[in-house]
Amino acid sequence: MTVNEDLGAWSQLFMLLAAMTYLVAFVAFAWDMASHSKILRRARPEQHNRSEGQLVGAATTATVNTVEADDSRAGLGTGDRGRGYPASAQSVLAEHVADSSMRYTGTRRPAAQAAVTVMVLAFALHAVAVMARAVAAGRVPWGNMYEFATTGALVVAGVYLGALLLRDLRFVGTLVTGLVVIMLTAATIGFPTPVGPLVPALQSWWLVIHVSIAVAASGIFTITFAMAVLQLLQARREKAILAGEAPGMGFLGMVPSAQALENLSFRLNAIGFAFWTFTLAAGAIWAEQSWGRYWGWDVKEVWTFVIWVVYAAYMHARATRGWTGTRSAWLSIVGYLCVIFNFAVVNTVFTGLHSYSGL
Repeated sequence: MTVNEDLGAWSQLFMLLAAMTYLVAFVAFAWDMASHSKILRRARPEQHNRSEGQLVGAATTATVNTVEADDSRAGLGTGDRGRGYPASAQSVLAEHVADSSMRYTGTRRPAAQAAVTVMVLAFALHAVAVMARAVAAGRVPWGNMYEFATTGALVVAGVYLGALLLRDLRFVGTLVTGLVVIMLTAATIGFPTPVGPLVPALQSWWLVIHVSIAVAASGIFTITFAMAVLQLLQARREKAILAGEAPGMGFLGMVPSAQALENLSFRLNAIGFAFWTFTLAAGAIWAEQSWGRYWGWDVKEVWTFVIWVVYAAYMHARATRGWTGTRSAWLSIVGYLCVIFNFAVVNTVFTGLHSYSGL
């Protein structure tokens, strides 16, 4: 099939416009976090009054000892607005975190609304760019690292915008848009690839099945990575509050409790893990059809399996071994770092049967 280079150039232009628009959304989300956290501080001045080095309404020594005992057993287990802590700690934390139901309640936030609107525009430009790339090449737009990164970024933005229809997740918008901008920047600067046909080894319907699910899983893992980072920050802040210290990071007052973040991350990671399991199985079937074996210990196959093992350990440890709190968050982060290593390093540094980066 003939490659349409003109349409490919238009795709790159729309991709650039999308990246710039995402950057505007990033600034708007950051502005919302900064401005709304000031509103929260003014509305709750008692949180910032200090008397003899202690916060007003801080937890008692007995409460702190109980919390530390809980930490030693299972990591910082907080619960919905402090649920899981003693009653005295719950009342303290409830004043410092957002509602764990993550519903659209409270004061209006014009900056956040503007950020979401701009992000929808960016997503539309992004989708046009990806579809134009597909039409220009006459195939699905994930045949090399540039296309995988740009399509993956589209999935991240799409999943996040879809989740906003159900829950108020604007508190994670800064991290999500920031990650999307990084992915598009990496694709444009690090993996520039002219539009072209697929290499013969990829000319199969398994490309549509195998890679599309891998892109979807990676997109979900990107969002759970952002939530795990927030969970760690919130857990540290909650511990400081219960210890009677100045909590700092006032923007986290707009974020639900660490346990609420963990619960949502676990549900999303369960979906991503199911997708990655299918990716691993579909890749093995495709390998048998292409090379006559299901598994050959190629470096890409090995790291795909490593990612599966890490997220399987995360699912098992949290569900059956009580690895909640900071330990589960770190496992989620390690899993995502493996995804990044598999994409950015394995594809560019190591040679193997899966060397289709296009570089």
